[in-house]
Order: sequence, then C-alpha cells, then structure tokens
Amino acid sequence: MSGPRFSLAGRRALVTGAGSGIGRAIAAGLSEAGAELVLHHFADPAGTADQAGGARMLHADFRVPGAAEKLAADALSDGRPIDILVANAAIERRCPWTEISHAHLADHVAANLMSFLSLAQHLVPPMAERGWGRVVAVGSVMALRPRAEALAYAAMKAAQLTALRAVARDVAARGVTMNVVSPGAIEVEKNAARYADPDFRQAVVAKIPAARQGRPDDIAGAVAFLCADAAAYITGADIPVDGGWTIGDAPGRLPGNAA
Repeated sequence: MSGPRFSLAGRRALVTGAGSGIGRAIAAGLSEAGAELVLHHFADPAGTADQAGGARMLHADFRVPGAAEKLAADALSDGRPIDILVANAAIERRCPWTEISHAHLADHVAANLMSFLSLAQHLVPPMAERGWGRVVAVGSVMALRPRAEALAYAAMKAAQLTALRAVARDVAARGVTMNVVSPGAIEVEKNAARYADPDFRQAVVAKIPAARQGRPDDIAGAVAFLCADAAAYITGADIPVDGGWTIGDAPGRLPGNAA
C-alpha cells in the first residue's frame, strides 16, 4: 500500500533499541515510509550508524535512573517535536523463577516498563497538544503466553501493555494513538546461533502455522502501518506478529496432532 495515508513524510520518529534486530528493522521501515529518525542505542553504536543515514543517534542505559528522561530531553533539544515514539528497547534475562532476585527484577522494571512510561510522560503530552501522535511499543507474545524462565520479562511486557492502554484512553480524543505489536519467535542477531541448529529451528517452526520463524522486517511493516494516518482509528490494540502462533500450534505437523 502507498499514498499519502500511508506516508510518514514530515513526521519525526524516536526509535529505542535501534542498534540491531527488530529495532533496526523498524527504523529502516519508518525511514522508507518517509519519517525522519532519532535513534537510540545502548551497546551497538556501530550497528545504529550503519543504517542511520542522517539520523541523530543518542545513547542511554535505561537501567540507570533518569536515563529515559534525559533521552527524551536530548531528542527534543534541537527544538523540533517527536511525532512518533517506538518503544522497542528491552532486556530479557532468563533464569529459573526460583532464583529471581530483587536486582534481576529491578533491571527488568527499569528497562522494560519505567523507560516506556518516562518517555511517554515527556513525549505524549506535546503530541496531544499538537493533535497528532503515534506510540508503538514492542511487546511480546509472552505477555499472554509466559514462560517461567522468562518470568520477569513476560511480566513487564504484560505491565507495559496495561500501562499503554491506560494512557491510550486518556489521549485518544486528541489525535494520539498508542498500540502494541507483539512479536513471536523472531530470528535476530542475538539468537542466530540457536536458529543455526537444525533441531532447534525445526522444533520452533513446527509450532507456527506460517511454517517459518519470523524476521525483524515482519515487525517493521506492522509498526509502520500503525504510525500512518491510515491507522488513525486503531488505538489500545495488541497486535500479534507471530505467524499465527498465538491462535494455536500448527495443525498436522506434530506427532498425533490432527487438529
């Protein structure tokens, strides 16, 4: 689809976690749609630079108190507005749920929930004042299908969805939409070694109705659509981008599965 209702020309987008994987693909997709970019990274400035073009690049460690607030201030420091916020940055540290510590949970709360809320507090009210804005948070199917070894990550993704919906109700009448895109099994740089194992890949793909693992650009298309004028009547949604995984395991591919 193309045309003015799908164009982001003239819009300025802040994408967090843009140095690799899903965030990097989202940034490229928004740029392709015409948006001007401000890109956040934590540990991969070179990866961000590779695809930034003329974008501003900003660094922040969201585990540090005040880092998200400073990022918002830096993004606005040139006096130009942020029209689109894509909250993608997150940490996922797995461990047995019986071994979760206060520090483990605190890092997930800070990086995966408070960073989103802090950025929204600083960037969404000006969007509402201007009468147009888009917020897309990258969630996870784990918010609805949690796993014990990723308890902190899954819990924060569920909390992020609740927080986003609460704010979305408050600003919808002023032209700001807020939505979540929830990836399923996506192959990115950090898990590429696991997907290189044929047994692992087969086990994952066997569960997915689309018969393949996801790619970062699968997420980028959904995000770009939600940021466009064409999606102005969608807010508070949680859209799974998972090849159908959340509607059930793929039929007929598992032994004894005829459903």
